[in-house]
This record gives sequence, structure tokens and C-alpha cells, in this order.
Amino acid sequence: MGVEVGAQAARSRALAVLRVRSRALAVALLPAAVAVVLLVGGSTGHIDGPGWAVTRWIVAGFALFVLLAAVGIALVVVRSRPAVSPTVTIAEESAPDLYRMVRDLADRLEVPAPSAIALTPDCDSWLEDRTHPAHGTPRPQARDEIEGVPGVRGLPSAHRRPPAAPVLVIGSPFLWWMRVGELRAVLAPVVAGTGPSAHPDIAAARRFVRGLDAAVAVTSEPRGPLSRTVLGGAGWVARLLLRSCRGHAAEMERGVAAAAAERAQAVDYGLRIVAQEQVGLAYAGWDRLLTRVALPAWRMGRWPSRLDAGVVAALTELSRRDRLAEGFASRLGERPACDLLEEPGAIDEAASLLAARLFHGGPAETGPDWAPVDWDEYPDEVVDRKWRTDAARLHRVLDALGVSRSSGAGAGASDPEGPTLARVMDHLSDGEPGEQRESGDPGDPVVVERPETAAYEDEDEDGGPENERSSALAAGLSAEVAREEAAVAAGPAAPSGAAGQVGPDTALWDDGSLPLFPLQPPRTGRELLADHVTAMVCCAAMDTAGATPGLDWLDGPSLLINGERSVDLGPRVLSLIEEGDPAPLRTWLLHLGIRPEKPVRLV
Repeated sequence: MGVEVGAQAARSRALAVLRVRSRALAVALLPAAVAVVLLVGGSTGHIDGPGWAVTRWIVAGFALFVLLAAVGIALVVVRSRPAVSPTVTIAEESAPDLYRMVRDLADRLEVPAPSAIALTPDCDSWLEDRTHPAHGTPRPQARDEIEGVPGVRGLPSAHRRPPAAPVLVIGSPFLWWMRVGELRAVLAPVVAGTGPSAHPDIAAARRFVRGLDAAVAVTSEPRGPLSRTVLGGAGWVARLLLRSCRGHAAEMERGVAAAAAERAQAVDYGLRIVAQEQVGLAYAGWDRLLTRVALPAWRMGRWPSRLDAGVVAALTELSRRDRLAEGFASRLGERPACDLLEEPGAIDEAASLLAARLFHGGPAETGPDWAPVDWDEYPDEVVDRKWRTDAARLHRVLDALGVSRSSGAGAGASDPEGPTLARVMDHLSDGEPGEQRESGDPGDPVVVERPETAAYEDEDEDGGPENERSSALAAGLSAEVAREEAAVAAGPAAPSGAAGQVGPDTALWDDGSLPLFPLQPPRTGRELLADHVTAMVCCAAMDTAGATPGLDWLDGPSLLINGERSVDLGPRVLSLIEEGDPAPLRTWLLHLGIRPEKPVRLV
């Protein structure tokens, strides 16, 4: 009963959307109808007089103009390519077991099976219509339009040709973290949505709304004055129609979702509750993996080629640390959903490259400055290079600010011109605001100096460090990073395509505005300075105390001292750059045997 109610509500809203289209057509034909009446009346003598001849020609001209404008607007709506989600299409030969599972699920739900399966580097799943000629029309399914009952191929049960089934888009982290039964339970309500999608009225309403949305996007693109004027009218009409049917379209989709959810209730209901918990856990692990692990690699010109496999490691580590996730790791003994793929490694690599493009804007193919990296190579290829690159940038900015290379006390024990941690610490801790300076003899009163400068106030408003020298250093680092990023953006564009046999569907979507989903806003001066000082400390620890770079699945680059991850460095660095107090960091360095006066190796 619930399925019928939801489907009926969706169909009624679809008819409301189609009525908006019919009214627009009627408005376009109305002047022509009036012109025909006037012309016929004049030819028969029923409408005659001195002013009617001029009226007939004026109305006929206006009707012709409206018809031509309506045809032009219709062509723009029909020919505009609807937006398509960036995905990696999975051929049936590459995943026969996955296709078989989805078809069995569709048969059990008594709905048409999806026409194809694609992966997206996100924790979500949906159905997507790709029947536009520019997308390549999938092969129609031999099923009844409404009920999903197998029919005779080539002979639709209605007078209109049944639309092709939509494409099933699956979040790639689900395949690696979820078990086969859990994935089936999660996909049940999604696959059930192909039933309402096959209804001709719902399909026509969706095509109309997608066409209007695509037309609005096309007419909004920057063009020449003439094209902008011509397409401006089409865009205004498309926006007007889209506003008129937006509410009906939203209610239609709610009805479709309700009908699909109700139909899927009979499929693995108990398992679906457990699977939904895994969806939330996968999302948390995926977000941490992208922001803490993948993003530093992308900024270094490396893209991890096994992101989905990393999700399993990250979530397993999360279940080990978080008592709320206890018991989730025990599921790993069951068959993972990625076993449904013939070559999970190649598909993971393609999805990882697509994730790098969507979230960071990387090139479509590998190259000297954009190479894949395995997890075993991540500490050396990413962490070590990142720290040494940041440390080198820090010393370049210090040179530009005219900071002496002498490291003060202890400088004579090493090369005074070498890049040392002591140079950084002496600069940030010498003459900072709020420092107590002794004036004259030890018995003289203490004078607290705190310079009030515009630069300090500006940095403080932007979340910068509350230290004048730190503020200047942070500003220099921000400018240096901005110049490097501008140089990379101005470099030669990478050729379009994909690595390997399986790759993103780059022909279906416009990548001119990448990244589509940037992970983080630009880093503030305080964050940049903290990252660079931390990198310098880590370089000193590796070169003078035998520390090594490491990878933490939840926190990203980590410093390993005697095989243990260092977790107490951050607060000490902040004390130095924000308060100008080097004591906590010096104590930490002394305890671990790190020599700040020794030069370090940079890139």
C-alpha cells in the first residue's frame, strides 16, 4: 500500500510538471492562433475594415517572432547537456559478480535493473539518468514500464518507447569497507528507484527539469555581447519555467524516494540497520583519510593510488582506538564487496585518481610532477619530502627577511651558514611582544614592551600569530606559497584521459572548474607557520636523533621516535610562534636528544 501511495504521489507531481510545459507551449502558440483567426476572418470577409489589415500583419509578425523565439528556446533546452556526476564506469566484464548481484536484487524488488554501474569517490549511492545523446544512450531493458514485469523485447507495453534504465552510482569506499551482504542491503532502496524511473510521465518530467537546468547553466556562461543578448532571453524563460515547476519536481522526487524505500523494506531489513551504521563509519574514515592523508600527498604532487584500500586500514585503526567502534573490525573476516570486482586494484587506482581531481584539481594523467604513490612509499615519498620542502621554504623566507644565519648560542659548534632549527627558534623567541626585558642593572625595574602595529592587528584579525616576528614570517610564507601555487596553475595543462584501462568518464563532464569539491579552505598564516616550524623540528629530529617519518591512518604524516608516534609536539610549537616562549620546545628537544644547532638536509 505504501509503495502505491508514494508512486501515485510521484506520478501526480510529474503531471503537474508536465502541465507547466504544456502551458508554456500554449503561451507560445497563442499569438499564432490569434493570427490564424484574423487571417481566416479577413479572407472570408467576416473580419474586415480599414484597420484590420494593419492589425493582421502586426499580429502575424508578432506571432512569427514568438514562434521563432519558442523554437530557439526549445532547441537550447533540448540540446543543452545535463550535468553528469564524475564517475568511473565499471564494465560488466570487469565486475560480473557485482552486476549479477544488482540484477538479482532488481528481480527480487520487481523493478528494472540499472543499465550500468559506476563508482564515485564519495560515501553515497544514487541513480543517474544518462539518456541524453551526448552521454550515450544505454541499452533499453526488456521490462514493463511501470510494474517491472519482464516483457517482450522490442514491443513496449505502452504507446511510448520505454526510457532506458538509469545508471547505478556506488560510492567506492562502500565496496572496500562493506561486506557483500551489507552492500546489498544499502543498495536495495537505491535500486528500487528504477521502478518509478521507468514510468513515462516521471521520466518525461525529469527530462524537462534537467533540460531547463542545463539551459540555465549554458546561458550563464560568459560569451560575446551578441550571444549574451540572444541567450539572455532564453535563460530568463528557462529560469521562469524552472521556478514554476521546482516545487512539483521536489515533491515528485520525494514520492519516488518514499516508494523506493517502502519497496525495499522486504529486502534484508535487519541487515540494513547494521549496514547504515557502516555507512556513517565509512564516511568518517573517508573524510579523515582525504583531509589528513591524501591532501598532504596531493600538495606534494603525489596521489595515493589505493585510497579505498586505505579506508579499510583507517577504519580498522579507528575501531582499535574508539570503543564506540568496537566489534566493527570483526566483520573483516567476511567476504568484502570488492571481491565482486575482477581487478579491484585497477578500479581503486582509477577512483583514487578521480578523487584527486575532484578534491584537489590534479591532472587527468600521471607525469613527472603528478605520480602515484603506494602506501609503503608514502613516508619517504610524501612525509619526508613534505617536511624538507617546508623547511627549505621557511629558510628562504628567513633569508628574504634578512634574518642572520648565525644561531646564537652554540652556533660555533656547527656550520653557521647551514639551515638550523636554532636559527628559527632564536628568531621567533628574540624580541617578541610581551617579553620581559631587563633595563640596566639587575635591580632596575622590569619594563614590559608590546608594540602596537597595524601589521600585528591585521594578522590577529585573520587568525595569525600574536607575535610581531611570527606575523612577519607568516606573511612571508603565505606569499611564498601563493607564488608557488600560481606557478603550478600557470604550468602546461595535462592531457585529458585516464591512467590504465579503467578511468574516469572525462568525456561526460566539464573539468574546467576543478576542484569541484575542495577539501579545505586556504590555510591561515598561523597554520602555515605552525606547519613549517613543525616540519623544521621533524627534519632536525630525523637528521640528529635518528627519528623516521611515518604514516598514521587517522592523523596523516607522523614523526616516529624509537618506533613510537610523537603526539606532544604541536602545543610546544604553538607556544613558540604565538607566545615567543621557546622553553617547552627546548625541553622537549633536550629530552629526546635532538640538536637544534646542527644543520639539516633540505630539498
